[in-house]
Amino acid sequence: MRKSMRTGLSFGITSGVITTLGLIVGLNSGTHSKLVVVGGILTIAIADAASDALGIHNSEESQKENSMKQVWESTIATFLTKFLFALTFLIPILLFNLSTAIAISVLWGLLVLGVYSFKISKQRNINSIKFVFNHLFIAVVVIVVTYFVGKWISLMFG
Repeated sequence: MRKSMRTGLSFGITSGVITTLGLIVGLNSGTHSKLVVVGGILTIAIADAASDALGIHNSEESQKENSMKQVWESTIATFLTKFLFALTFLIPILLFNLSTAIAISVLWGLLVLGVYSFKISKQRNINSIKFVFNHLFIAVVVIVVTYFVGKWISLMFG
């Protein structure tokens, strides 16, 4: 796979998982509303995917060695990967009650991030356990913090 495609795929998966998990956990803890969580996922899938794609686009453009084709490959790969991974979190939300769906979503997100991190560690020939743990740790911190932020918002404004 070309470097430009790997850049978009890697960024899209990581951001798609962590951002969407943080959002749905926070929204759920603050509202307990399936409608709000679905709206949040759709918003992330569109607005944040576009924002991240533009960020990657600008970053790749700043590298003199990148051709415009490589810049656009990274941009499109980032948008599509983030958009599609964010949408995968809709499946459990639509199929199960909200608390079960959030648990399934957390497990799904951590599984995707863990498997992808493991794949990267093998490609780089580095310690897989430490590499995967570091990535999952960051995701769990985001999940915990957004859970408490949602609770706090509910207490302050609910």
